Amino acid sequence: MTKIYFTTFFVFYAFLFVACEPAPKKEKQQKPNVVFILVDDLGLHDLSVTGSTYYETPNIDALAKQGMIFTQGYAASRVCSPSRASIMTGKFTARHGITDWIGAKSGEAWRMHNRHDKLLPATYEHVLPKQEITIAEAMKNAGYKTFFAGKWHLGKEGSYPEDHGFDINVGGWDKGSPIGGYFSPWENPKLENKTKGENLSMRLANETASFIKQHKDSTFFAFLSFYAVHGPIQTTAEKWKKYRDKAHQTEIAKKGYTMERVLPIRQVQDNPIYAGLVESMDDAVGVVLQALKASGLEENTIVVFTSDNGGVASGDSFSTSNLPLRGGKGYQWEGGIREPYFIKVPWLKSNGAESDYPVTGTDFYPTILDVANIDLLPNQHIDGISLKPLLEGKEMTIKRPLYWHYPHYGNQGGEPSSILQENGYKLIHYWEDDRDELYELATDVNEQHDLSTSRPEIAQQMSAKLKTWLLSVGANMAHSDPNYNVNLAKKRHEMLVTEKLPSLEKQRLQMLSEDFTPNTDWWGSKVTRD
Repeated sequence: MTKIYFTTFFVFYAFLFVACEPAPKKEKQQKPNVVFILVDDLGLHDLSVTGSTYYETPNIDALAKQGMIFTQGYAASRVCSPSRASIMTGKFTARHGITDWIGAKSGEAWRMHNRHDKLLPATYEHVLPKQEITIAEAMKNAGYKTFFAGKWHLGKEGSYPEDHGFDINVGGWDKGSPIGGYFSPWENPKLENKTKGENLSMRLANETASFIKQHKDSTFFAFLSFYAVHGPIQTTAEKWKKYRDKAHQTEIAKKGYTMERVLPIRQVQDNPIYAGLVESMDDAVGVVLQALKASGLEENTIVVFTSDNGGVASGDSFSTSNLPLRGGKGYQWEGGIREPYFIKVPWLKSNGAESDYPVTGTDFYPTILDVANIDLLPNQHIDGISLKPLLEGKEMTIKRPLYWHYPHYGNQGGEPSSILQENGYKLIHYWEDDRDELYELATDVNEQHDLSTSRPEIAQQMSAKLKTWLLSVGANMAHSDPNYNVNLAKKRHEMLVTEKLPSLEKQRLQMLSEDFTPNTDWWGSKVTRD
């Protein structure tokens, strides 16, 4: 009896001891890091993974296949500053007021370009408004260390990255192109020249990689904003030769350009200088991805990759072709706004899954917050939605309209117009003559068949909805120019057809010739590295 009692007593107290022992502490899950990679002027088809057989982008291809590829990914604007402001704010351009690239002429000042256009472009905001809570500020408020490298172009001093939530700013100022070129010495008060001939894209990548390594034990939001692949396009002698030779492996097209409505537009991807610039940017992306891996952060870092507008097929450097998409940077068609759009969330294991749900630049803000388990700010990112359900393999039940507003003329041939995309249809309203174009994108992605007359009820309904929305957000508008001269406009157009188009064809073939000699002001890779 006594023995039985002792055994029971021992078992009871042993149980009590185990029950009262503190449970082992679970390690607090570290908040995920975020690396946002934004390329300037990169077209949808400027990557191998999105269909180019000429450009080589192995690092970006690998990133895309490790995450989710959004096949209907859009920039919020056809040009840079508005698109970038939408990424930062989660708002469409008509709402935040930056509707053109900052520095573009508007109103009567537009006449100095001697283009003889029907409208005077609208005025617009020239700085990112202080009252906006940027994504960087939201991340900083959540305890993140914030870093920016590269192109900013959202206002002059007083409206730089460090004024909008970034703890560190390397290279971000008011200029939208690489002043001084892609090889040191460049002209950038926010980016010191260190080594003659240093590549700008690689420098920005190295700065980002250094930040990652220094902060591997904290939580960070790093925004790498390349100046590439904006003009003036430049590359090294070695990369030019590589892509010149590659172009000659197949028959060189006799005709590389055709006339769009306003300007000539490139039809083939065979520019060896641009190809080299794209590859250098891809090399730089590889440096950043390797830094994450080497720091042991690869599995706990969200990586975003996108562009701010379409590839430059007209105007500027006439760099690339966006076919089968129509147009390019500055244009109202798909080539101007559809982009590479990849999001990698390692623990969701998307593994190269594709989504055809239409998404845009305003969606990055709420998506990053949501995936990082940070409270959303619906009053701020009002025009964006979280894409977390898609990244988790679920269906997106929300069907929403997408809006674009550009009451300006593009340097590349785009016309003042606004766009509504909804339920597979895309309506473009032109402000010069208040006409509409309507396209069904699933069957006509290259926008060759205007349905506005054959499906007038859809066109009229969408046009009315677009105008109502623009009115509701107080959108800025272009106005008729009383000095418009139709004869001068026709004369200018004739010059573009008879002079500009042939000169572009000649220049294209020169770049592909064995004895091509670039201008001495940009072949910076040949500078002695000392």
